[in-house]
Amino acid sequence: MAGPIRGEAAGPVIRSVAEVRRKLGGDEARVYELIWKRTMACQMRSARGRRLTVLVRGGAGDREVVFLAKGNVIDFPGFLRAYVEGTDRPNGAAGLGEVVLPPVEEGDRVTARKIEPEEHLTTPPPRLTEATLVKTLEESGIGRPSTYATIIETIQRREYTFKKGQALVPTFTAFAVVALMEQHLADLIDRAFTARMEDRLDQIARGEAEALPYLREFYHGDGSPGLRPLLDRVVEDIDARKVCTIPLPGTEAVVRVGRFGPYLERGEARAPIPAGTCPDDLTPQRVEEMLAEGEQAERPLGHHPETGEPIYVRRGRFGPYVQLGDPEPAAKGKRRKKPRTVSLLRGMTPETLDRDTALRLLSLPRLLGKDPEGREVWACHGRYGPYVRREKESRSLDPEDDLFTIDLDRALALLRTKKGRRARPSRAPLKVFPKVEARGGADVRILAGRWGPYVTDGKVNATLPKSVADPAAVTLEEALDLLEKKRAR
Repeated sequence: MAGPIRGEAAGPVIRSVAEVRRKLGGDEARVYELIWKRTMACQMRSARGRRLTVLVRGGAGDREVVFLAKGNVIDFPGFLRAYVEGTDRPNGAAGLGEVVLPPVEEGDRVTARKIEPEEHLTTPPPRLTEATLVKTLEESGIGRPSTYATIIETIQRREYTFKKGQALVPTFTAFAVVALMEQHLADLIDRAFTARMEDRLDQIARGEAEALPYLREFYHGDGSPGLRPLLDRVVEDIDARKVCTIPLPGTEAVVRVGRFGPYLERGEARAPIPAGTCPDDLTPQRVEEMLAEGEQAERPLGHHPETGEPIYVRRGRFGPYVQLGDPEPAAKGKRRKKPRTVSLLRGMTPETLDRDTALRLLSLPRLLGKDPEGREVWACHGRYGPYVRREKESRSLDPEDDLFTIDLDRALALLRTKKGRRARPSRAPLKVFPKVEARGGADVRILAGRWGPYVTDGKVNATLPKSVADPAAVTLEEALDLLEKKRAR
């Protein structure tokens, strides 16, 4: 802790928190204060105190009640004067959590001056984040620092989890995979087995063991089931439908994991589960709503005037869409031909969609013509909205453009603009902190963005929390704290 402020001569000086705040700024001062408190606390004596619990009984028989009072007295605060875990500002008895009870002895009669009911509800453990997952892996002896990032990337790429904020939310596919592993491959997913395997691999990497004997043992087994016998047993015993069925508490419906994603099923009723749905979102009430929507999910709109194929409006994992034709039965050795589908545009609803509008959607992508060099220009509808395309080049349509009426000249004008740099109406900042020294003299501004208000210094953007009702009321310290957290991530 002994050290100089930047730019000064070195010397055995322990700077005060106030001095660090003046010289370096608020964020650095908070880090320094935390280090200072813990450093001082580790050099101080242990605290001494007493804890007292008093049980007061009243009434008799079936009407007997028991009241509880807890207290503690700090006889010698010691290091608690410098640092109390869980709080940054210890302050006398309140900061030390001191509660003094009156002197009582067993058998004394007492008068209740005040009785306060307290309710305690158990809460589920918080979801894992990338940081807490790594901590859990470390505690279990699974993985190594060089493999943690790969493990996290793999479980997201295989859609075993998805991110909601900072949390890693398990998907229904993950539930099905875990059920399969627990029921049929329990020996391979045992934590102790995995930790032992990691140790054996480390021994091989250090040259203390041979790789080939270990691989033979792992594959064929040596006193325990090997990989090959386990896989043979799985192929014979596995019931894919049972493994891919996940019961939902409080309802007769179940979740099934199918080829095209998870869906709800109860008897003959089915309903797709929208992408990004958390498992705990499927309450009994929500399940009933989704099954009711599923009954209206498929509605025939008529037939195509040229091909005679049926046209449907349906709901899927990624929203409502129009489908032309029915799936063809799969021929032996060939993949089944899928019917053509087009997502509904923004503002369209399945309830109000008619055949003419569906035919317009099925006409997409629409050929607008060719540019002077003979390249085709198309009007298309994609995941992020309507756009025009020429070979590999594309531009999004402006709000005033209509996907069904845009012509070739307008499309070419859009394609001539630089990608991502089309003129947009500028919005005035909600708040400006000019020339902030902690950000290198840059202005710190709070702006209204597409996804909500955010703070920026021109290099880092940080979204304001939803709990902030008035962006203009955000202080400079709060804005800098958000930017620093975002920069660290």
